[in-house]
Amino acid sequence: MPLSHAVIWTDHVAARVFQFDADRVRPTHVHAHKHPTAQHGSGVRAEHEFFGTVCEAVDGVAEVLLTGSHTSLADFRHYVEKHRPQTALRVVGYDVVDHQSDNQLVAHARAVFATRERLGAK
Repeated sequence: MPLSHAVIWTDHVAARVFQFDADRVRPTHVHAHKHPTAQHGSGVRAEHEFFGTVCEAVDGVAEVLLTGSHTSLADFRHYVEKHRPQTALRVVGYDVVDHQSDNQLVAHARAVFATRERLGAK
């Protein structure tokens, strides 16, 4: 059963996904599959498969915060807006952050969601 919030830290080869609520945290790690091929566009297909798997990791979660480098977030945002519009609707923000520990990442997300709730955001 999905929890109410999630935070994702991603680059182009791995993602750390944390579903959480007030009492629990459920971590998931997603790694990109390497498809060694000389076929044109295979890198884009591999990236889309990776981003698709990350989206599946947060299926059913009401609100999702995306974090990572500027480039990876821009690519992920482009992917979800074009290929996963239902996931895009649940993304509440894209925060550029450096590598953080798992605990720091969840604490950051909790602060973001608490601020949104105080401001009455939906």
